[in-house]
Amino acid sequence: MFKRVFKQVSLGVALSAAVFAVQAADVTGAGASFPYPVYAKWASDYKAATNNAVNYQSIGSGGGQQQIIAKTVDFGASDDPMKAADLEKNGLLQFPAVIGGTVAVVNVDGVEPGKLKLSGKVLAEIFLGKVKKWDDAAIKALNPDLKLPSADIIVVHRSDGSGTTFGWTNYLSKVSPEWKEQVGEGKAVKWPVGQGGKGNEGVAAYVGQLKNSIGYVEYAYAKQNKLAWTQLQNKAGKFVQPEQKAFAAAAANADWKSAPGMGVVLTDEPGADSWPVTAATFILVHKSQDKPAQGKAVLEFFDWAFKNGAKSAEALDYVPLPEAVTKEIRAAWGEVKAADGKAVWK
Repeated sequence: MFKRVFKQVSLGVALSAAVFAVQAADVTGAGASFPYPVYAKWASDYKAATNNAVNYQSIGSGGGQQQIIAKTVDFGASDDPMKAADLEKNGLLQFPAVIGGTVAVVNVDGVEPGKLKLSGKVLAEIFLGKVKKWDDAAIKALNPDLKLPSADIIVVHRSDGSGTTFGWTNYLSKVSPEWKEQVGEGKAVKWPVGQGGKGNEGVAAYVGQLKNSIGYVEYAYAKQNKLAWTQLQNKAGKFVQPEQKAFAAAAANADWKSAPGMGVVLTDEPGADSWPVTAATFILVHKSQDKPAQGKAVLEFFDWAFKNGAKSAEALDYVPLPEAVTKEIRAAWGEVKAADGKAVWK
């Protein structure tokens, strides 16, 4: 059953890794599934525009970090920004690529997209296994006009090392002292309840097939797979819908320049319009390039994407980086050098 459902998961763009694998790839990358829809679209458009191929494998942020450290790919991708000490230890440069949002998705009869309201506290209690039924008083109090079944809640989480999980658990740690103490944050945690799916794709497939389930995925996966996302109560106490303007509001005051490796975390940000589980996703490249032509090709791809990919990113409900940020990123690319000490990007 799972295999059949999984095959039906559609992201609305050419997302199959096999599409890119059959081409002679000039650049290889691997990592986060959170940005996979937009990276796949950028890669397709880049190939059409330049005849240069990009092979990006959606394997999770943990795998992306491992593969770039091992130098088995030209770039890694992670939603969980690496700490300054780890970047220095492994000789890596990190920069953001795009902004998006993680949403709670549910499969409950009669609940349409954007109708169910949840607070951070209630969400944490669901994922802790304390709120067990959909008609629990805590959920009903937030949704007096919704008819909710007296059915067990099935929690779906990630089974792999995931930057999406980092953002989700980072948020729950900020809004729930109990979650912070019992579970904490990370790319992989010891889940109190639930079952795991691999990648955003796997979680989307499970929620789509399991009645009375709840999970978390990047917004594009929710929309393209016609899953019912929820409203969330933000730090200002407002219930907000996941949409571009809410993701942009959360990122509006981000101090990219001061953060080590530009690794800004955008959860539970202030502002009446802010989506509480917003995230930037990051690219990792080696500062010292054994294959400078490959290193240059990676930067050329993202330079092209920053210049030409904004509309396609927005069409998939991501938020492009502001021009001031991409200017800072290009300046940082000067740290990527060949063995002779010359910068590969000029």
